[in-house]
Amino acid sequence: MMEFPQGFRKKFEEILKDEFPLLEMCLHKRARDCIRVNTLKISREELKERLEKIGWKLEEVPWYENAFFVETEGSLAKTNEFFLGYYYIQDAASLVPVIVLNPRPGEIVLDACASPGSKTTFIAELMKNEGLIIANDVTPKRIKALSFNLQKIGATNVVVTMMDARNIKRLGIKFDKILLDVPCSSSGTFISSFRVLQFWSQHVVKRLSKLQKQLLKAAVEVLKEDGVLVYSTCSLDPEENEENLEYAVKKLGLKPELIEVKGLKYRRGLEAYGKRRFEYSKFAIRFYPFDNLTEGFFVCKLRK
Repeated sequence: MMEFPQGFRKKFEEILKDEFPLLEMCLHKRARDCIRVNTLKISREELKERLEKIGWKLEEVPWYENAFFVETEGSLAKTNEFFLGYYYIQDAASLVPVIVLNPRPGEIVLDACASPGSKTTFIAELMKNEGLIIANDVTPKRIKALSFNLQKIGATNVVVTMMDARNIKRLGIKFDKILLDVPCSSSGTFISSFRVLQFWSQHVVKRLSKLQKQLLKAAVEVLKEDGVLVYSTCSLDPEENEENLEYAVKKLGLKPELIEVKGLKYRRGLEAYGKRRFEYSKFAIRFYPFDNLTEGFFVCKLRK
């Protein structure tokens, strides 16, 4: 029988209180399969028709019309439509940071920690391949996955770079918008893979929280005045989320903006954790695996 590690259980019983059993129930469920229509290659209507013809049941994702929850006995990755790049397989939660970023054609956008490319390809679609996206990651293996997906989707306005995003100012480019979907403990993704909790510890969370602050600081340096930065994690831990929102506002001078995502069940950020109080948490959203039967996420929007 699967169980949460003791430290994780204690921490999230304190955070969630009466809702903790709902989180525990997600140990015995799996996130709903989801695909995003690649509108660079095919229309929503045509893809829907093709997939329903092969027996798929499709339900529109409430927070994005060009994505579907899928029920099928076959593999999502073994159709002609998948090989042709007509759709991208991703958890429906990971649509949210890009929806909040709202990239538009003609803008200059940075996806600082981009691999494997679910968010970069989505950004390219919303920009209709117009403007410029710098998609960055840190290792050859991650760059390979990113480049493959960009090519398959047909994203032609993307330049791929490989560097530690803490050094991103070396590019000498200022950005209209930045997506900072940071490396994190991934504690919100256990509904997709319980293995992530085998690597979870408070020590790992604190180490990653420090890295995330460094990435935030570097991103702010290359953001244009009045530019928008969306910070997101698939972590449930306050040290990686609300704590970093406070840092971005109080130490880096960014202004938080209230966000709404129609159709998504979420709550505002935590007002307090332990002895700490979070002044700006009302501007952020967080949602747990049991809210939408997706991975858990934290998202906030900041303006320079």
